[in-house]
Amino acid sequence: MKLNDLSPNVPKKNRKRVGHGISAGQGKTAGRGTKGQNSRTGEGGRLYRQGGNLPFFRRLPFIRGKGFTPPYEVEFNEVNLDQLASFKPEAEITPETLEQASLLRDPRNPVAILGRGELKNPIKVRVHRVTKSAKAKIEAAGGSVELIA
Repeated sequence: MKLNDLSPNVPKKNRKRVGHGISAGQGKTAGRGTKGQNSRTGEGGRLYRQGGNLPFFRRLPFIRGKGFTPPYEVEFNEVNLDQLASFKPEAEITPETLEQASLLRDPRNPVAILGRGELKNPIKVRVHRVTKSAKAKIEAAGGSVELIA
């Protein structure tokens, strides 16, 4: 057997050659019917067009965004205690050290420490906000918490 002897398992069907005269079976209108939107070239309407009906997205009520967004809302970088477990004992944790450890989403935002996880090493924490449970766990491990204004 050679490469030129190979053929596909399923017999290949020849494509229809439309517009080749009446006797070809697909002449004149070439299977597109007479007149109408789909008989013309380059037609077919744009996205969301529904042929004269009011388009679906215009039937819906007009909504801007996700409702009311408070203009002065502060978004915090949230860091949990289990993420701080990798720091050395007596380490001082500030927004700068957290940024170097790539634990912050947006370094421009203030940092909040949350209480998920356990802490074995005593560490010094200097951040913008700390939850009550996180503060209790840090101090129980022998560390200290200081808030930045």
